[in-house]
Amino acid sequence: MLILFNKPYGVITQFSEHENYMSLKDFIPYKNVYPAGRLDADSEGLVILTDNGKIQNQIASPESDNNKTYWVQVENIPQESDLKKLREGVLIKDYITKKASVKLIKEPKLWDRDKPIRFRKNIPTSWLEIKISEGKNRQIRKMTATINCPTLRLIRISVGKYHLDNLVPGEFRLIRDQG
Repeated sequence: MLILFNKPYGVITQFSEHENYMSLKDFIPYKNVYPAGRLDADSEGLVILTDNGKIQNQIASPESDNNKTYWVQVENIPQESDLKKLREGVLIKDYITKKASVKLIKEPKLWDRDKPIRFRKNIPTSWLEIKISEGKNRQIRKMTATINCPTLRLIRISVGKYHLDNLVPGEFRLIRDQG
């Protein structure tokens, strides 16, 4: 079984109880399925769940080279030289990120978020589409911070061949074909 889930803002990517956040158990009625990768509570978008350990590993493993695509709203408007740095890999603590596909995009049509984004009157915002093949802890946020463009909103729209499509936050879709 494979489940595509649009994880809302403020939901943790685990089934266990949490005192501050809702969890997957509040949305997914199936037993013995597990997330193939995670999204932080303050990130939104596609989470894939499965009951097949082999498929879970294929999707989540950094060695799989499954591209993950994110729409990222950031403070400031990055220059082409900033985007080039992200494309080539940036130093985050003790590692350099793998090459990424990064481009400025128009603001996508999205759902409203329960907790609105902070807007500063004198600081513009922009949207990026970032595709990465790895997925270290808070990697996208750390990447945009290195170019002085803090992430305001982060939405994963695809993982490999699986896409969010028209799922609204809190909805899921079962996929029968796992091949």
